[in-house]
Amino acid sequence: MSKDLRIIFMGTPDFAVGVLQQIVDSGKNIVGVITAPDRPAGRGRKLMASAVKEYALSQNLKILQPTNLKDETFLKELKGLNANLQVVVAFRMLPKVVWQMPEYGTFNLHASLLPQYRGAAPINWAIINNEEKTGVTTFFIDEKIDTGSIIANKEVAIESRETVGSLHDKLMGIGSELVIETLSLIENDAVNPIPQPQNDSLKEAPKLTPENTRIDWSQPGAAIDAFIRGLSPYPVAWTILENKDENLKTKIYSAQFEKDKHQLEPGSLQILKKELKVACQDGYINLKEIQLPGKRKMDISSLLNGYTFDVDAKLS
Repeated sequence: MSKDLRIIFMGTPDFAVGVLQQIVDSGKNIVGVITAPDRPAGRGRKLMASAVKEYALSQNLKILQPTNLKDETFLKELKGLNANLQVVVAFRMLPKVVWQMPEYGTFNLHASLLPQYRGAAPINWAIINNEEKTGVTTFFIDEKIDTGSIIANKEVAIESRETVGSLHDKLMGIGSELVIETLSLIENDAVNPIPQPQNDSLKEAPKLTPENTRIDWSQPGAAIDAFIRGLSPYPVAWTILENKDENLKTKIYSAQFEKDKHQLEPGSLQILKKELKVACQDGYINLKEIQLPGKRKMDISSLLNGYTFDVDAKLS
């Protein structure tokens, strides 16, 4: 006899919306949605709801937006929903009092093949590190981050010109399917959780910061190319354009590596009629789309039509 699931869903960004939508479409009983508080955004600093909240409102689902997950009022309200399972997708770390609450536990969808790429940005780092495959994993939450026993996973090939944007959408779709399969396993008492294997060569997926998203032009071209793709369209790899007396923080959305021999310093620019190339260790990075401060994103041909580079201009 299958279990009668009463589900609480926890998530915040677009990636979580696709999963929540799949659960709703499957007819499962969602008794509540937990998401981040509204935050000020944009020039007017207006309060903006999370993507998950927007969708939950459209489905008339019960919504909680705690600022503190250990707050007594929130915990009382959470308990009052009488859920027996919690599903977490792209949310924050949960205190033990929360993840231990439901009878059937709390499981998380993570966008990697655990135990590889534990952390905040697994999709980005899989591309940055030039992996040939990644995937999604469901696992029961425990005290540490992304270390709990694995319920199920699905593998995905990473295409040669994949960006984090295209891979994100692929994994969202496959992750949604995996969550439904996981719910079915739990419903039918067919879960056989497997402890994560101990592995000495684990690759991490740390949070992306201004420090670790800056391009190092002394790297091999293939590594720079993967770095740019792994950060496009968000949060976007950046560099400093040194031009005349200005140092301009410049975002690189799209580029392609061209292997070649040269004697130029890394970061040196080759400015052609319709191309802008940057010297790297073993060739050039042919820039395709960039964004200068205060300007819109533009292709290189458009940029060269209206922007003047000094003879000594370079990227650093």
